[in-house]
Amino acid sequence: MENFSRFVFLLLVLFSFSCGWRESAVEKPPEADPGKEQLMGANRQLLERDTELIRKYIARRGWEMQTTSSGLYYFVYEAGEGEPAQNGDIIRMNYRLSLLDGTLCYTSDEDGPLVFRVGKGGVESGLEEAALLLRRGDKARLILPPFLAHGLTGDQNKIPPRTVIVYEVEVISVTR
Repeated sequence: MENFSRFVFLLLVLFSFSCGWRESAVEKPPEADPGKEQLMGANRQLLERDTELIRKYIARRGWEMQTTSSGLYYFVYEAGEGEPAQNGDIIRMNYRLSLLDGTLCYTSDEDGPLVFRVGKGGVESGLEEAALLLRRGDKARLILPPFLAHGLTGDQNKIPPRTVIVYEVEVISVTR
């Protein structure tokens, strides 16, 4: 009987420790991940840097541009006609793509017009977003921060990693 009493006592002690451990684990707030905090801070700094570069670029040229909630800068300087493009439409446009320093990377003069189905990918997310703001005949200027352009890697050709890009576009057609 004495062994049984010790066994029960031992079980009660273990049970109380395990319950106490679970409660304390639940009550403790999760500890912050210092690596995650540093990464978020670095991303904020890069975003602020990119925004400042873009604003200075716009100011030097005396441009008036609008900004979407995602961070796309745009200005339609010659209005076209018709309804704006919608997801699923095929849009065809002439373009000039350059860097903030003026380096010309790609043009429709060399590569032909850009043709894509809106909302299906295949182009920069900033260009997809801009397409929804444009109609046939529009001529517009677009500035895409890196996260709406080619991101951390660039395009592995003419656009370096983490680069702001500037588009001059003319919408040739929008087909439903």
